[in-house]
Amino acid sequence: MIHSVKSPCDEGVIRSAPKCTPARDAGLWVLIATILGSSMAFIDGSVVNVALPVLQKELNASSADVQWVIEAYALFLSALILVGGSLGDHFGRRRIFAFGTALFALASIWCGLSPNIGQLILARAVQGIGGALLVPGSLAIISASFNDERRGQAIGTWSGATAITSVLGPVLGGWLVQYASWRWVFFINVPLAVIVLVVLLWRVPESRDENVRGRLDWLGTLLATVSLAGIVAGLIESSSLGLLNPLVLGALAIGVAALIIFLLVEARIAHPMMPLTVFRSRTFSGANLLTFLLYGALSGATYFIPFNLIQVQGYSPAAAGAALIPFALTMFLLSRWTGGLVKRVGAKIPLVIGPSITAVGFLLFAVPDIGGSYWITFFPAVLVMSIGMTVTVAPLTTTVMNAVERHYAGTASGINNAISRTAGLIAIAVLGIVISQAFGSSLDQHLSLLHLPPALRQAVQAQSGKLAGINITRGIAGQVQAQLKQAIDQSFVSGFRVVMLICAGLSFVSALAAGLMIDGKRVSQTSKQDTTVRVGDETVLQ
Repeated sequence: MIHSVKSPCDEGVIRSAPKCTPARDAGLWVLIATILGSSMAFIDGSVVNVALPVLQKELNASSADVQWVIEAYALFLSALILVGGSLGDHFGRRRIFAFGTALFALASIWCGLSPNIGQLILARAVQGIGGALLVPGSLAIISASFNDERRGQAIGTWSGATAITSVLGPVLGGWLVQYASWRWVFFINVPLAVIVLVVLLWRVPESRDENVRGRLDWLGTLLATVSLAGIVAGLIESSSLGLLNPLVLGALAIGVAALIIFLLVEARIAHPMMPLTVFRSRTFSGANLLTFLLYGALSGATYFIPFNLIQVQGYSPAAAGAALIPFALTMFLLSRWTGGLVKRVGAKIPLVIGPSITAVGFLLFAVPDIGGSYWITFFPAVLVMSIGMTVTVAPLTTTVMNAVERHYAGTASGINNAISRTAGLIAIAVLGIVISQAFGSSLDQHLSLLHLPPALRQAVQAQSGKLAGINITRGIAGQVQAQLKQAIDQSFVSGFRVVMLICAGLSFVSALAAGLMIDGKRVSQTSKQDTTVRVGDETVLQ
């Protein structure tokens, strides 16, 4: 969360140094620390997906296992990001940012050294905790370290630099996976973290919100974590155990119960981390419903795309990482223009058109079969999806911030960020069930046409939980291997198409939610003094 704070040279803000460090002297170092710190989280969020198909093979992991590699990180990041921002306000933003950076780096080392999938999942959970302390702090430190005249320029510098890392991240990750090891996707965080910590402790002043009141909402944090963990665990494990399995039903029941209790607690305590009163705004509720649906679709789609490209289409990890570069470039180049759409035409029009265009992009992802040039198969889908998201993101962020009173701006930003992350967390789990069922059904049909020996067919079906990662090569004739590979790939494409159709449907529904719930009035320059920027997963109040 980002609160309105004083410059670090204002009385009472700097408490860790005997003399105030002028913002002009510290400004460069603040930007270096926050840009590199944010880049760790942004790069990690984009490159790990590229590494999943390779680490699945090396660690002999199932589809559910590799889902947990993403979900363990996202779970703790989603549940703790609100309290992470509050910790900085209470105990010092530099201190919490430094602790989050150190924890993120140590967990990255653990990830890179993990000998098996179980340890990797645990390490990713710890990395998520570090990210929850790290992610909210970068913009809060910038807001606290620059005065009103220089803050906008500083945030613009930060947003431009982190956008570049978002472009380079997947390419770097794919290159590391292809020419070194998937483990270096995590090790790359360590030198960045060392630089961040040195600069933080050497030249960045401490700041905190002197006006913050009340205790931290630890009970709400615990309930949110238990709720998300129960729901996600039940959904992921249902793909292998079955939805009616007692363990699955128990996990889902615990998650739903914790969610209900969480809402009751947040409605009654004095200082909730998610004040439910902000949802009285129809526009705010509509914007967050749109966020949940659209970002769920986006996260689900981008999770499964690398598996298709690498395991089925035969792309190298580097090529798969580069395949989504048009998305980041389009966002980077056009976001400034789309940011002014709310003032020109109001929020409703871009928030109906943008998700609708994104839905068309997802439909285009469902078209390609196996093979073909990237430029005529996946590039059109990436380009259309990126245009749709670019039209949506800046107006959506502005709408979220303008839908509440100014003193709730930081809270609104935090809630919207948490909802976007939670959407991805749940979408990947649900779509994992969908693709597993579609893949298994299609695979059975293809295997029945091959007339394989019963033992071989059972061996293939026993690995169906790996989806396109099934690997059976020993003692099988080359022609049979080719037929099995074709059957497995075709089955994955069938499941992938179902996933993309669902993502398109979610996007269309989000456009409908915008049309029905979001205020269509234009925002005048005098009625609202805030401008907003969204980079990666952070919403910025300027």
